[in-house]
Amino acid sequence: MTDDIALMSASQLVPLYREGKLSPVEAVKACLVRIEKHNAALVAFNLVDAEHALAEARKSEERWRLGAPRGRIDGVPTAIKDILLTKDWPTLRGSHTIDPNQAWHEDAPSVARLREHGAVFIGKTTTPEYGWKGVTDSPLTGITRNPWNPAKTPGGSSGGSAVAVACGMSALSLGTDGGGSIRIPAGFTGIYGLKPTFGRVPAYPASPFGTVAHVGPMTRTVTDAAMMMSVIAEPDVRDWYALPPADGGKAADYVAALERGVKGKRIAFSPTLGGHRVDPEIAKLVSDAVKVFAELGAHVEEADPQLPPCGAVFQAHWFTGAANLVNSLSPEQQAMLDPGLREVAAAGAKYSLFDYFAAVKQREAIGLAMNRFHENYELLLTPALPLPAFDAGLEWPAGEGDERWTDWTPFSYPFNLTRQPAASVPCGFTSAGLPAGLQIVGPLFQDGRVLRASRAYEAARPFKMPAM
Repeated sequence: MTDDIALMSASQLVPLYREGKLSPVEAVKACLVRIEKHNAALVAFNLVDAEHALAEARKSEERWRLGAPRGRIDGVPTAIKDILLTKDWPTLRGSHTIDPNQAWHEDAPSVARLREHGAVFIGKTTTPEYGWKGVTDSPLTGITRNPWNPAKTPGGSSGGSAVAVACGMSALSLGTDGGGSIRIPAGFTGIYGLKPTFGRVPAYPASPFGTVAHVGPMTRTVTDAAMMMSVIAEPDVRDWYALPPADGGKAADYVAALERGVKGKRIAFSPTLGGHRVDPEIAKLVSDAVKVFAELGAHVEEADPQLPPCGAVFQAHWFTGAANLVNSLSPEQQAMLDPGLREVAAAGAKYSLFDYFAAVKQREAIGLAMNRFHENYELLLTPALPLPAFDAGLEWPAGEGDERWTDWTPFSYPFNLTRQPAASVPCGFTSAGLPAGLQIVGPLFQDGRVLRASRAYEAARPFKMPAM
């Protein structure tokens, strides 16, 4: 029964709380049992505060008893990526360069909104140092592993959050995505992850990687992601990049229209997004998933947005962000860093100001190309990743000729450049039992459309979690 509770979605838990059939204390205890059982091997959390979580769960239990829940997700066990500020807990960002012994008196906007709506925080989840790469290992916490096969990576940089959700260590988790960091681990671990439109979810402090970085939900169901979006997209004055509130000063209700489906929608499918190599098994799983949208009544056709080259443009943004970050650290702190982060920063330091502004103009051209593409297509489908999860502890798969994590993530980072909403939806398993992900990309500001399409696919092909 404990395992059953641990794997319940937020949308299942909340009605049971309301009806008095289940207590938030039971839900939190079930997650803590899972953490005790699996975290040592998988390293999803770098901080677990069971005492705090149980105390908050008891407060939630009392609110539900009185019929006065605090918000949409009161009592739901939730994990926070250790990139995001969390009051009273250190935010160490996978790094020895941050002193944990200081005042931690502030929540990031998304964390604050979850707290205001009664979420019960379990702990902080692992990340590569400062979230710099697409896998999850760091000098601070070591290697985070994939629950489907612990020899494999869960991806990154929100790998700890993905593992926590996949294993029932939390019902909800916050992730960040600067080049795929929500969608990569969602794809590798078989959960749902949404990178919202840039600015839709307020962020503070601003990412060292600039305007490619987003904050979003990581969940076991699409409905749970919509519930989270209805909370974390509420406004916060600390983010001056933030978009105006969608609905009367508050976040839109992303759950309300979730079941509208995709019938009649014009949907494009780009199997290679301009000719990128895709593992044959992944290609087949994604192609089969695309057929489901046609079965659901959408008008699906193969079409490619023919984007200008994106790899060098993204690196100009990402690597210079890394250079600026590392430059802000003392020589003693720099010596503590992940060697790969130092290498990327050194590469970023070689860009001139003219190089950077040229990349900004190229980014604008990529965004314009996608805006024009969406004049004809309401959604774009692609693989979330071109390959299944590879060996843990590596930045890139052995023997593939890659040189950095950006070499094997060509389907994710273009949509950080364009600021569009994009999600990874689980779409089956390889012959080795590893998950594959379908990416659903929407036009700017159409986060609800991406969620509705994701939900339509989920209803037709329900997601599966690892047997643990």
